[in-house]
Amino acid sequence: MENFTPIQSLIGGLLIGLASVSMLYFVGRIAGISGIFGGILQAKHGETQWRIIFVLGLLAGGLFMQFFQPELLEFKMERSNVAIIIAGVLVGVGARLGNGCTSGHGVCGIGRMSPRSMIAVVTFMTSGAATAYVVNHLLGGNI
Repeated sequence: MENFTPIQSLIGGLLIGLASVSMLYFVGRIAGISGIFGGILQAKHGETQWRIIFVLGLLAGGLFMQFFQPELLEFKMERSNVAIIIAGVLVGVGARLGNGCTSGHGVCGIGRMSPRSMIAVVTFMTSGAATAYVVNHLLGGNI
């Protein structure tokens, strides 16, 4: 394991948990990113401002890290642009079909012991593992 970072991972996990609990406690909303972003695209009266602020906060966090520790955000693209686009579309469709994403179901839903979220997490984790296996081992990873 060349990128094992237990302390940073623990701190990041605690911050994600704290943010999720705070959102639920203070705003009464689940911190599901796909639902929050989707709510900007399908604006309802009184629902847009907090959603935009939330998404801007996510982007500001990335910009903050890019400024102070840019090496943490470096990555190497190992797939073709077409594969990345197809994967992004499939993830978006899956989040829409599942009525949520990893943050809503995985972080918030499991934390609330939601049976629906537990089933969703098992489904998308199994699908993701199966897809990674097929792409990397059966298709040779050259997509």
